Amino acid sequence: MTFSLLISFGLILFAYLLGSIPTGYLVALVLKGIDIREYGSGSTGATNVLRTVGKGAALTVLLIDMLKGILAVASVKLFFIYGGGEILPIQWQDWLIAIASLLAVLGHSKSIWLKFSGGKSAAISLGILLTMNPFLGLGTLGVFVIVLSISKIVSLSSISAAIAVNILMWLLQPTAPYIVFAIIAASYVIIRHRSNIDRILSGKEPRIGQTA
Repeated sequence: MTFSLLISFGLILFAYLLGSIPTGYLVALVLKGIDIREYGSGSTGATNVLRTVGKGAALTVLLIDMLKGILAVASVKLFFIYGGGEILPIQWQDWLIAIASLLAVLGHSKSIWLKFSGGKSAAISLGILLTMNPFLGLGTLGVFVIVLSISKIVSLSSISAAIAVNILMWLLQPTAPYIVFAIIAASYVIIRHRSNIDRILSGKEPRIGQTA
């Protein structure tokens, strides 16, 4: 049992450290020599990189942050596929995926390398959802794209997608671990956007093409 717990802790720690890789901060530092936390919204996410550094840099950050989420879930799945079931009870798999995913999301927004600052966890959450269930991820992405095409506001699109996750999870992956993940992760993403919500309500939130 002790060994099993150590393995579980290792997978969860790996997910947190993976999520903590400060992609946006590193890209902005390399390309412009700036600390992106001192510009725009102060976030290290792709949206602030887009406004501060440019489209190519933002796309790079978006894809890498999604990849972090994909790897966080895939590492647990691959562990069980290649013999993990002989070490840990197979019933642990979904709970480990859910917990590792939450820690990856937390790591992205509270990076140990940036004194516990970071992004708003939307991109890494999308990577996680795509790996949990491709239809779940694509459905969430669809909501994001539709809202973005109408509003031109990235933060509103991210919030709408976070709300949609809970509905889609009940329809596509209605198991306790995943539902718990959806509720906590979506709530956390929305809380991380609370300053954006204030600006949306006051009509001051920048749209695509505008500066923060």
